[in-house]
Amino acid sequence: MENNTSDYVYKNVIQIDDADASRKYLANVFIWMFAALGISAVITFEITQHLDFLKLIVDPVNGGFTGLGYIAIFSPLAFSVVINFGYNKISYPIMVFLFLAYAAVIGISLSILCLIYTASSIFSVFLTTSLVFGVMAVAGYTTRQDLTKFGSILYMIFIGAFIAGLVNFFLGSAQISYILSFVFAAAMIGLTSYYVQLLKRIGAGLEYGSAQYKKLVIIGAFTLYTTFINLFISLLRIFGNRR
Repeated sequence: MENNTSDYVYKNVIQIDDADASRKYLANVFIWMFAALGISAVITFEITQHLDFLKLIVDPVNGGFTGLGYIAIFSPLAFSVVINFGYNKISYPIMVFLFLAYAAVIGISLSILCLIYTASSIFSVFLTTSLVFGVMAVAGYTTRQDLTKFGSILYMIFIGAFIAGLVNFFLGSAQISYILSFVFAAAMIGLTSYYVQLLKRIGAGLEYGSAQYKKLVIIGAFTLYTTFINLFISLLRIFGNRR
């Protein structure tokens, strides 16, 4: 579930100082991001309302993941690889389908958290995540300081923590998981500003309505959506109340 996107697909974009173009691009990015969050929320809600669905993900006997549960946990990584590295080969409609399918799979994964944490703490952490994400997004959009080096360092920290998290998934150390949650949260908070600034610059150099423009809107939405989800999960592990 905890995966993010690299910025390599943006390197060849011509950047032009055009505030209006940036605003239009970011508006489209956030629309798609909110659409993905909506899909995830609906899927999570529907699954948690039907025990038969939950039994397909979590084994009611031993409490472990079923085969489908493991697929739900690890398939987002596959989606991330395909969307990022297949950017030049995938058509816009296919990219939209993959992004929305990715949001649906994340919704399945998030339903597992509803078995671990109370509904009230999930709601409060979601509001906190939204507030923090919004503040950092505004900061990234308005700051005049170049966040490129800062973002690169944070991204490397994220990759290291992600690898450690994968290893710990099989080790099952609660202490390591708790520590990594702080690392993930700090990285996602900083990366939010970095990605928004990056997307702001990208939007200025794109031809509105072009094929590249449409695909980069989805890539941008995918980036911010994944950052938001990772931040939410990290904060939930830190502040969430278990059942």
